[in-house]
Amino acid sequence: MVKDPFCAECPVKACTTNTIQEDAPPFCPSRSFSEMVDSAAEEFRTDPELRKLMFAATRAEAEGYLRWTRVEDTIAFARNLGVKRLGIATCAGLLQEAAIAAKVFRQRGFKVISVCCKVGAIDKSEIGLGPEARCSDKDFEPLCMPLAQADILNECGTELNVMIGLCVGHDSIFYKRSKAPVTTLIAKDRVLAHNPVGALYTSNMYYRKLLK
Repeated sequence: MVKDPFCAECPVKACTTNTIQEDAPPFCPSRSFSEMVDSAAEEFRTDPELRKLMFAATRAEAEGYLRWTRVEDTIAFARNLGVKRLGIATCAGLLQEAAIAAKVFRQRGFKVISVCCKVGAIDKSEIGLGPEARCSDKDFEPLCMPLAQADILNECGTELNVMIGLCVGHDSIFYKRSKAPVTTLIAKDRVLAHNPVGALYTSNMYYRKLLK
C-alpha cells in the first residue's frame, strides 16, 4: 500500500541533495509516487505552455534569489514570460497597495488592468446569504465577486494576473476561474499586517492557541 506523503515533517530532505535512494524515509513521495514525478517532468519537457511558465519562473528565481523582493520577482517573471498586459485582482481593503503596485508595473512598461473585489456592489443577501455571513450590522454589505473579477480580466485579455489580498476562499475561486496564469503578490492577514507566516513563527509564544 502506498504511504501518504508527509514532506512537511521530513527530517532528511533527501530530495534537495539527490540522496533519495539511500536516505529517503518510507513516506517520501519521490519513491512512492516516482512514476507521477517522472510524468510531471516529461510534461515540462514537452508541453510548450508549461515549459514557458517553468522557464520564466526558474530564470526569475535564479536571477533574484536572496536579492529581490516579491514585487521584483513578479516583474521579472512577467518579463520572462514576455507578457504585456497585467491584471490585478485586488481586495477593496488594499486599494492603496494595489495602486502602488499598478504604478510600479506601469513604470516597468506593462499595461495594467485592475478590478476590485466589490465590483457590481451586490449585497450579500442577493445570493441568499444571511446575517451570519455579514461582518457588520449595516443594511448594505457588498459581496466579494472573485468570479466577476476573473471574468472581467479574462475579457480584457490579461496575460498574467496578480492577486492582491483576496480573502481566503475567494482567492481559490479566482484561481479556478482565471484563464491567465495567476501569481500572488499579497496574501491577506488583517491581524498581522498581511504577514500570515508570523502566526506560524510565534505558534510557541503569542499564537499558542493555534496548537491547542
